[in-house]
Amino acid sequence: MSRTITLNDENFENEVLNSKTPVLVDFWAEWCGPCRALAPVIEEIAEEYGENLKVGKINVDENPGAPSAFEIRSIPTLIIFKDGAVVDRVVGALPKNNITELIDSAVEFKKTA
Repeated sequence: MSRTITLNDENFENEVLNSKTPVLVDFWAEWCGPCRALAPVIEEIAEEYGENLKVGKINVDENPGAPSAFEIRSIPTLIIFKDGAVVDRVVGALPKNNITELIDSAVEFKKTA
C-alpha cells in the first residue's frame, strides 16, 4: 500500500497548505518519462520518512490550478512545504540521496527509518 497521497486542486489547500506536517509534493504527468522514473523513489521516501513527512503527488494535466499557482514550468518538479509555505523546490528526476538531503536541510529533521 502506498504512503503517498493523491493530491488534486480540490484537496491541495487542506492536505498541503494547511498541513501541520511538512509536505513533499511531486508535480508530474502520465506521459512524462522522468516522472515515471522518479515514482518509485518518491514511494521509498514516503515509506522512510513515515509520519514525519507527508508525501503527495499531483497530476498537472488533470489539476491545472495548483501547478499554475506555484508556477510549475517543467516536470517533474518537487516542492517542499512547511507550515503552508514553499521552503525549497527542485526540477528534474534527481537521485534519491539528493532529494533526501534537500528534505533534511529544508525541514530540519531526520527520517525515522
